[in-house]
Amino acid sequence: MRDLVAGMRYLGKGQRWVAGHGRWWGFGLIPALITLVLYGAVLTVLAIWSGDIAAWATPFADDWGSPWQGLLRGVFVALLFAGALMLSVLTFTAVTLVIGDPFYESLSEQVEKSEGHCPPGPDRPLWQEIWIALRDSVHVLLRAAGFGVLLFALGFLPFIGQTVIPVIAFCVNGFFLAVELTSVAMQRRDIPVTERLRLLRGRKALAVGFGTPIVLLFLIPFIAVLLMPGAVAGATLLVRDLVADGDGDGDGDGDGDEGRREPEGAPYGQAAPYGPTPGQAAPYGQAAPYGQPAPYGQAAPGQPGPYGQPAPGGFGPAPAPYPPHQGH
Repeated sequence: MRDLVAGMRYLGKGQRWVAGHGRWWGFGLIPALITLVLYGAVLTVLAIWSGDIAAWATPFADDWGSPWQGLLRGVFVALLFAGALMLSVLTFTAVTLVIGDPFYESLSEQVEKSEGHCPPGPDRPLWQEIWIALRDSVHVLLRAAGFGVLLFALGFLPFIGQTVIPVIAFCVNGFFLAVELTSVAMQRRDIPVTERLRLLRGRKALAVGFGTPIVLLFLIPFIAVLLMPGAVAGATLLVRDLVADGDGDGDGDGDGDEGRREPEGAPYGQAAPYGPTPGQAAPYGQAAPYGQPAPYGQAAPGQPGPYGQPAPGGFGPAPAPYPPHQGH
């Protein structure tokens, strides 16, 4: 439950960030507006040609009389347009992120810089970045489509299909929308899409809490355009903490070997992991590992302690050699 609320807070943080940086909010609107115009054009063409498409798809009804032919094809047109609208909602974010990759990359970098540190991105040309974003989006959409088919079939179950399954469907769509939105900051860290899915599966409630409210808000016309910049900003803030909690370092520099730091000295009064750092003394009252200096005033194991006392962790001074056998 805590992660679910935290995910919602990241969405609010992202919207507040762009509200305080109006120029970047306007900058982030450009790709969403371009996508909206493209989707509007496609839906307009579909609406104009929907009657012809219905007649082409139902040739068996050519000889039907009125009103059955018109009723069948009217239902077909309604279902076709409703399916197109639902597909638009599901793919709007992915298409917007692909079109606006340079825009949202700059926006995400600015968010990270405002938080104190922005990890350097991989040195790749722009066309390769766009290709990776497109490939990863297709990968995520195919996974989401698989869940969509399953949930569509379960929707025919009595009672459960009309109550529980829609809620699960919104949560699943929210999870995959969170995967899409975090792809900008994840790609900068050169985290592959399979690893992104693993990281977010480990914090499902966080991803669902972030993505599901966006899915619900995106159902309202034009809201998706207005919320996209803040959604990307919130996803960036989420990735910074997610990668720091996961396989990356504390600054979210990535999850590879280069992004990990060797353990340094532990805080005062605590032992460092796996023994003290080389060149530092062990905590007082503990024996130093072999070959490292002992605490002040103590001796390493097996060596005489101060003032003739046995060393901690040892067995006192070494015994004198056994006198040689003397004959009588």
